[in-house]
Amino acid sequence: MSPVADPPSTQNGSYSAAASVIKCVEAVTAAMESSNADDDSDDILKLLDTTRPIKVERPRSFGERSFNELSAALSPRHYRNYENSSRVDHLDHVYSPGRWSGFNSPRSMSTHFESNPIVAEAWESLRRTLVYYRGEPVGTIAALDHSNEQVNYDQVFVRDFVPSGLAFLMNGEYEIVKNFLLKTLHLQSWEKTVDHFKLGEGVMPASFKVIHKPERNIETLIADFGETAIGRVAPVDSGFWWIILLRAYTKSTGDSSLAEMPACQRGIKLILSLCLSEGFDTFPTLLCADGCSMIDRRMGVYGYPIEIQALFFMALRCALTLLKQDSEGKEFVERIVKRLHALSYHMRSYFWLDLKQLNDIYRYKTEEYSHTAVNKFNVMPDSLPDWVFDFMPCRGGYFIGNVSPAKMDFRWFCLGNCIAILSSLATPEQAAAIMDLIEARWDELVGEMPLKICYPAIEGHEWRIVTGCDPKNTRWSYHNGGSWPVLLWMLTAACIKSGRPQIARRALELAESRLGKDHWPEYYDGRLGRYVGKQARKNQTWSIAGYLVAKMMLEDPSHLGMVSLEEDKLMKPMMKRSTSWTC
Repeated sequence: MSPVADPPSTQNGSYSAAASVIKCVEAVTAAMESSNADDDSDDILKLLDTTRPIKVERPRSFGERSFNELSAALSPRHYRNYENSSRVDHLDHVYSPGRWSGFNSPRSMSTHFESNPIVAEAWESLRRTLVYYRGEPVGTIAALDHSNEQVNYDQVFVRDFVPSGLAFLMNGEYEIVKNFLLKTLHLQSWEKTVDHFKLGEGVMPASFKVIHKPERNIETLIADFGETAIGRVAPVDSGFWWIILLRAYTKSTGDSSLAEMPACQRGIKLILSLCLSEGFDTFPTLLCADGCSMIDRRMGVYGYPIEIQALFFMALRCALTLLKQDSEGKEFVERIVKRLHALSYHMRSYFWLDLKQLNDIYRYKTEEYSHTAVNKFNVMPDSLPDWVFDFMPCRGGYFIGNVSPAKMDFRWFCLGNCIAILSSLATPEQAAAIMDLIEARWDELVGEMPLKICYPAIEGHEWRIVTGCDPKNTRWSYHNGGSWPVLLWMLTAACIKSGRPQIARRALELAESRLGKDHWPEYYDGRLGRYVGKQARKNQTWSIAGYLVAKMMLEDPSHLGMVSLEEDKLMKPMMKRSTSWTC
């Protein structure tokens, strides 16, 4: 049984066994005295509730079946048999900071309070970022650093909340994640316009903020769909992260009732409708503007960035596990399966780079016509950057940043490659090659603080052209080669799935040596990530949550099931680029 903790304001992070027992008895007694006879048993059960272990081995869900099986026959979905006792409280349960709740005490990490003070500090800091709406926790703000009130770090960002949500799920605290999913789903239904132009119905907000008006005793929500963002770009990744987190919630709780709600089913389908709509594209990848994801400033990632394509692939696979098999659901499943086939082939064929492929591109012919062309995107070999020849090890490979007509962005992007592993967009061989690359280029990609958001930095004339002389994205800073601790959780999950947890442990030890002392910065600057970022916010929530998720995942690898999808073993083998291929 988990010890009952004091509220965050009085919690000091270290408890003896005797004190825990005393506080537990006191809390139970108080609950019995303060509640009426009808509610006594319910309150006691809530107080004494223990976290159930996550069951990793379950019958295969609909989405874990082969794409080919789905293509052959779309049979009704067989949902898991969930125990009634695994269901979480309904949304109408009101949380009060003065009442006992799982939010006050990290359950799975309680044994590390004394042995690892940084864990206790991280949990305490994470809980201070909680945002409440009408008495219920609905998210976490981006940062507790209020040094500049003009920025939007006091808002709840969809992508920023994902590591926080995973940390709470791993700790058996489901209510906040459920509330967040429902609240953002409600915001999706709002009419969205930017300069008199109406956005797609399925667009999820980038962020939202709770406005308290105590004089009128009301609370209101303000959502940002890109109309106030830098560059006025709608967040393409928010919808994908929402689907991924919904699947993680369902996997963690064993409760499919939330995903099966008509509102959630409609929300998933609205997101999918935006992404699966037919247009002028000849590629299965999604065409995106600069600034539509974690890299939310001009950084030359417009076109078909790896981050969006990997998240797109993972969201499609997660949607297969969540969609109900009614007539409309079956239609979406058919479209998803077809898109996954095309997308996986395209990404594995044209985005993948290793030593052999680099040599092939180096020897490309140009101006090829017809369907037998090898250089299908008419990439000029002279456009290959000098650094990539030294960067590519003999063993190793990665998905490059972007592929579009006459353009290949050879930069390494951490998020896209880690998500490619977790979603099984990367084959087992490709996943192992990515791990080989990280080990071989440790100083470049990890350095003294994990992890580089991209590598290498752009500078000089290229920086002026690509970023528009952005003073925040100077070389080896922020999105331009900065080191972001939040990426630690994705690396850890990818390492565990690839059978290389030692890589994650090494990175985690580096992070632990500095994060707490530096007050959890948003990012680090410098070629090695040695310096706290020049404009980095302190007490950045996803830096805190990313560390906790990585820590818990290494200690209990069964948590990986929340964010990992197994390879489809019956998927068609990757085809060669062309029947006329010669080396």
